[in-house]
This record gives sequence, structure tokens and C-alpha cells, in this order.
Amino acid sequence: WNRIMNAAVLDSGICEVDDSFNLRPLLYDVSSVSLKSEKSQTFCSVSLGIEGSANKIGVGIIRCICTRTIISDAIESSEKLVENDENGYSYSYQYEILCNPRKTYITPAGQGFLPRETAWHHQNHVVALIRHALNCSNLERGWKDIDCICFTKGPGLGGPLRSCAIAARMLSLMWKKPLVAVNHCVAHIEMGRVVTHCSNPVVLYVSGGNTQVIAFNDRRYRIFGETIDIAVGNCLDRFARVLDLSNDPSPGYHIEQMAKKGLPGGRQYIELPYIVKGMDVSFSGILTFVETYFNAKKMNLSQEELEELRRDLCYSLQETVFAMLVEITERAVAHASADTVLVVGGVGCNLRLQQMMGAMASQRGARLCAMDQRYCVDNGAMIAQAGLFGFQMKATTAFSASTCTQRFRTDAPEILWRA
Repeated sequence: WNRIMNAAVLDSGICEVDDSFNLRPLLYDVSSVSLKSEKSQTFCSVSLGIEGSANKIGVGIIRCICTRTIISDAIESSEKLVENDENGYSYSYQYEILCNPRKTYITPAGQGFLPRETAWHHQNHVVALIRHALNCSNLERGWKDIDCICFTKGPGLGGPLRSCAIAARMLSLMWKKPLVAVNHCVAHIEMGRVVTHCSNPVVLYVSGGNTQVIAFNDRRYRIFGETIDIAVGNCLDRFARVLDLSNDPSPGYHIEQMAKKGLPGGRQYIELPYIVKGMDVSFSGILTFVETYFNAKKMNLSQEELEELRRDLCYSLQETVFAMLVEITERAVAHASADTVLVVGGVGCNLRLQQMMGAMASQRGARLCAMDQRYCVDNGAMIAQAGLFGFQMKATTAFSASTCTQRFRTDAPEILWRA
């Protein structure tokens, strides 16, 4: 670690830096508050989050500004104040993403990423990303202004998770800051709730490693339905390898672009297996079917015909698997009487999925909350956000307990910051 710390230098092209902007917090049904007097106090908390559960390594820094006001000196500008306590105070919260750089491990077309090589990638870039995040966050005292170090405990790939956990522990020791272990799935949800301004949605979490329909109840995120084999993102990625599509920026992106090619009337829908079992879905059979279909049909086809087949299969695969996801999400929305649907995870930035989910939500009188690739895709800010929520509830992690695990269910951690 010392060798890496001394040798790491940030290259100008090493990071994909997301724009910073002020986020309206939704932790406590946020509404704005105006003051009659200056009888208020402001508190500031800053968290640094390290995410590296798969092929992306990200470091995010988030600042929370909490304003405490005597209730008699506050005027409600909407239905209710942000948060009141028994001592007669009102609290308002503002969360700001100061910096959110990340680096992606990209393998050649037709190949996936292995845990060992991915871990090496994260180890080579984590220090430079931390330095860059500190530099661009413009904290007045630099790392001294950071209050807690947050890291992904799981789920994810073992090697990459360990690499990031070690980095977080080293920072905790060097800077004497508390650690906060974060559930990767919960971090996606909390980032989505804050960015899209929704307080209690039904959540569709779709990524390369997870496919779940989730709703909050009794201080936990409850899983209504999920995949019984592989995740939808894994299904798309593996089919992209069959088509020899590029992994830059992601295989799913290129499937989405292939599916858009040609006029709607010029695309042929190929009927694929549609596997929904109650509230659960299955994608392995669909993947086997499309792989077999493509390998059988591609023989003796011209280049133009082969390109048309690739386009039709991408279109058909998207339409089929997304329809399955919309179906089980709609059932959860009906059961929970929800008025909001939130889509999170890397696959959540697919515009076709957002369009189909938005149509369903509109028909049920609900609204869709979705994000672009900056916050759907794994990033450090989501770990910093969920970790900061935990830190504000004094849910820190002892150094001896700062381990990571490849299996960490969404419904395992207690969500202390939600009633």
C-alpha cells in the first residue's frame, strides 16, 4: 500500500468525472423552510465512499448540511416541516455531491471480466481516484473535513470487494475516521431516492448481478420478487459476447443501440421464451434459446443478413425480458398501492426499459423515477450517500468487523434512517 501511495499519480484521462449538483434530500419527506429570525444552527457532515463490487471502481464525496431551527421561528412553505423533535426543533437537510469520479475495467469484445484481474485494476486506480476526489471536492481542510469512510461490504466479487475494503481501512487508520459498511443494493436505492426526489417507491433493481422488485416495510427493504437464476444484466452481457459486441462502455449499451436500428416496422420480433413464475423471473433459458438460435441461423448468411439478424435478436431480447420485469413490478405496485416506481441499477439507464415502465406507471396513476448512467451505474457517491445516512444514525462499523462478503441480501440490513 505504501508503494502505491507514493507512486500513484493521477493521469489526466484516468477518471470519468460526474457533474456535481445540489440534491434535495428526501430522507425525511423534505420540504423547504424559511426563517423569521436568525435563531438557527448549521451542522455539516462529509462522507467519502468507495465502491468496487464489480468492474467499476468509484470514489464519491458527499456533504450534508443540516440546519436546526426553533419551530416557533420557522414558517412552513409546504404541508409540513422537514423533521421535528420533542425539544421544539425543526431540521432541514441538504445533500451535495462534491465529486464522483470512477474508472471502468474494460475487457476485449467477447470476453467477460475475471475477479483477479478486476481486483488488480481497482488496486492500481483507487489511490488516484481518492486524490482526484479530494482535489475536485474543494474541501476547505481537505481530508480533515471528512467525517466517515464508507465502503461496499457486499454483495459483489470477492477480490474487488477486498481491494476496496482494504483501501477504506487504510484511510480510516491514517485519518482516524470511523468506518461505515454499506450494502451495495441499499446504496443504489438510497441514491435513487435522493436524486429523483421520491420518498417511498416500489423499486426495480436491475444490474449485472441482481434483479429484484423491492418495497420498504418495517425498517427493511423487502424483496417481492427476483430472478431465480441469472440477473437480467448478466443475460444481456453474455448475449453481447455471442454477438461479439464491444464492452466499451458496456455490453448492454450496445444491445440497446442495436435494438434501435431501423424503423419499427422494419424490425422483426422473434418470439422468445417468456418465463415469469409468480413474482419471480428466469433468464437462463432465454439466454440459451437466443444463443442457440443465433448460432444456427448465422450459417451461410451474407454480412447484411447477419447484421439484420443481430439487430432483430437484440430488439426481441430487450422487449421480452423488459416485459417480464414490467409485469412483476406492476404486481408489486398494485399490492403496495404505490404511487411511485423507481428503477435503479446499471440496466436501469436503458431508455427502452424506462419507456415501458413509464407506460405501466402512467396507466396505474403512478409516476416513474429513473436516472441516467451517472447514478444508475455503480459509483462512489451512492456508497457515500447510504453511508452518510448510517453515520448520522451512529451506525458505524468497528474496525474488526470491517469485512466484506459476496452474499449480502437487500433485506439483511436494518434501515435505521427510515421510519
